[in-house]
Amino acid sequence: MITGYARQGDLPTARIMFDTMPLRDLSSWSSMSAAYMDNALWKQGLALFREMLVSSSNLSDECLKPDQLTLGTILAGCGRMGSTGLVFGKSVHGFVIKNNWELNVEFGTCLVDMYAKCGLLKKACLIFSLMKHSNVVAWTALICGAAQHGHGQEALLMFEKMRESGVEPNELTFTGILTACVQAGLVDEGRRYFRMIKECGLRPTIHHYGCMVDMFGKMGMLGEAYEVINTMPFEPNVVIWGSFLSCCKLHRQFEMAEKVVDKVMRMVRPENDGGIYSLISDMYVLSGKWSEAERLRLLMLNQNVRKVRGSSFIRTRVL
Repeated sequence: MITGYARQGDLPTARIMFDTMPLRDLSSWSSMSAAYMDNALWKQGLALFREMLVSSSNLSDECLKPDQLTLGTILAGCGRMGSTGLVFGKSVHGFVIKNNWELNVEFGTCLVDMYAKCGLLKKACLIFSLMKHSNVVAWTALICGAAQHGHGQEALLMFEKMRESGVEPNELTFTGILTACVQAGLVDEGRRYFRMIKECGLRPTIHHYGCMVDMFGKMGMLGEAYEVINTMPFEPNVVIWGSFLSCCKLHRQFEMAEKVVDKVMRMVRPENDGGIYSLISDMYVLSGKWSEAERLRLLMLNQNVRKVRGSSFIRTRVL
């Protein structure tokens, strides 16, 4: 019941079900913690996990001792939290070492994924090397982590090592390797890996096409990016159009942007895509079309367009 309500997004009811249970076993604690972590409610998820550990300690109840499935869910959440979840992720790793758990492929991959997403690529590689066995999920976690943090060449080397070991890539692996090509500006390599998707018996997804648009666009090859959008077998979404327009702004290719503005404006939603409105308005200003910029700003006011405010985290070291 807890999992069912959580999957429907009804976390308050799921928590009521949890709180009213006369007896709670490891499964119920894990389900409620996972519900919070899966819905990006990190603080509540970690607090409940701590509460479970305290209950287990106070009652000397071995039945509440976390297993690999429970800790895997917590580690996944720590990875999505970035550096803010790293401290807790390290403590989970310490728990594993203290209890002499075997580093099997499933749990080892969780640790690799957490460290890679938090930017500790060397630590992720160390964990990976300690695993007796590895699969495409573990390799993909390494590759995506390297790409996410700007280590494009390292991601490409990992991909080649994966192929040499006999592990075949999946769709997510190619998303990671194409992202690495975008970050490093490796156009020729990006083209080669995109062709390789079909060679491996896979179908390119809209994410793969989006990476190609981003790669060509950031390198100033707006014509090629536009051709990818027009020829791909998917209807371009707001993310792809936003990437294309951002590249047009970056390279001051305003005439190219004007070709697609009408299409984009028919697609955007005021409640979700405030950034696109602002992007188009900025391009009008940069190209000297002040009347168009003012018209769009008034439209944003009339439609109550909301732009998500930017935020960032700074990790400091106490001296």
